[in-house]
Parts: sequence; C-alpha cells; structure tokens
Amino acid sequence: MTADQYLQNILAREAVDVSSMSPVRQVQSTLYPLLTEWAGVMLRDVHPSGSFAKGTANHSGTDIDLFISLSNSVTETLKEIYTKLFDRLKEKGYTPKQQNVSINIRVGTYDVDLVPAKHQGGTGEDHSLYRRRADTWTKTNVLTHITKVQGSNRTSEIRIIKLWRDQKGLDFPSFYLELVVLAALAGKGRILSVNVWAVFQYLKDTFTTARFVDPANSNNIISDDLSASGRAKIKAEAEKALAASNWNQIVV
Repeated sequence: MTADQYLQNILAREAVDVSSMSPVRQVQSTLYPLLTEWAGVMLRDVHPSGSFAKGTANHSGTDIDLFISLSNSVTETLKEIYTKLFDRLKEKGYTPKQQNVSINIRVGTYDVDLVPAKHQGGTGEDHSLYRRRADTWTKTNVLTHITKVQGSNRTSEIRIIKLWRDQKGLDFPSFYLELVVLAALAGKGRILSVNVWAVFQYLKDTFTTARFVDPANSNNIISDDLSASGRAKIKAEAEKALAASNWNQIVV
C-alpha cells in the first residue's frame, strides 16, 4: 500500500455526511426550541459552521458546530451571553463544557459545539464573539472563514492534520490549524502524502514564530490563541512525525 492509499483509506473511514439529509442536522431542530426560549426575539439565525460547514470534519471529531447569531440590539455583554447560554444548557439537563469561543454538549449521540455571537449590524455578517481564554471579545465573520477554507482545495490535508492533532492530544484550535495548512501548502502540488509531510516540515521549521491573522479582521491575531509553550508542543510532535519510519506511527 502506498502512502497516499493509506491516507485516503483514513479519509474514507473518517468521512462525514454533510448533505442536506445528514442525520446530524437534526441537532439544530432539537436545540432550536431551547435557543428561542433563551434568546427570544433577539435570535437572528442558527446555522452550521466550523469544520462541518467547511468540509474539514472527521467522524471521530466534533459532529457539528452551530453558530448562534443574536441581534445587535442585545444589551448583555458577550461574556454574559456566553455564560447565560452555558447556564441555560445546564438547567435543561445537558452537561456543557466551556471552550474558547464555543460551548460543547452532547445531543443524543452527537458531539456539538455551540458558538454564540452578536451581530454587528448592517447588511454584512460581521459578528462579535466572546473569547473565554483571554476574557475579551473579537470581531470576525464565519462566512469568510468557511469560504476561505472550502475553496482552498486543501480539505483532505487539513482533515489528516486534524486527526493527527486529536490522536496526539494537542491543543491546536481548528481555524488556526486550517490557516497553518494553507500557508504550508501555498504553491504546492496535489500529492496528499507529500503535502502532509510538507505541513509537518512547516510545523517544525516555521510555525512557532509565524503570525496568523484572521482574514475577516486584521486586528484579530489567530496565532495569539496559543502560548509559546503550546506552539512548542506542536512543533515537538511534528518532529516526531518526521522521524517516524512508517505512516501508521504518525496517524491511524
């Protein structure tokens, strides 16, 4: 079996149904009454986002991300919005886990990340998000993120690196990871195994000092989401991957 065949088999095993008939989309309908009760008339929209919407999801990862858009008329702070949603989910019998900008819950057999955000007004889709780790907020546009990654032709490489991240237990935020893969593969060809190897080389040689900026907000420095020690751990695991003698020592 070639390296490409090995990686393609992994991708096939980890494939996620993102079609309009995907069973996981029922999660949105399940949660909608709770969200409308919580937000009332301030709820603008709920739609899939993150890896599910970008085509970079793996079956063994989060099943779906739901972006919860609230009106710009909301008077609560972003921290209050985040905390009140967390508390409401607990009241309704879920076991929520706080992440950076999302709240993770289990809905039946599905792993779900909820991202509450406040619309910034106007006709665009700019939103403000609470960033729990930094206890601050940021402006972003998830539709810009989705478009950038969806159209990159690098979703297979991203999925392999995400699987590697999860199997090694690394703290590597997904959008940060996606931007790193796109940077590492700028101008590269289409051979999957060669490209994944190039990402590991980039993580070893360039990643720790590279600066990544949110394409939807130049003031939002994505690379600030990890500390120097956090980036060093990722580099160390990349070095181990490059020293492996077989692909099954890297990702399975």
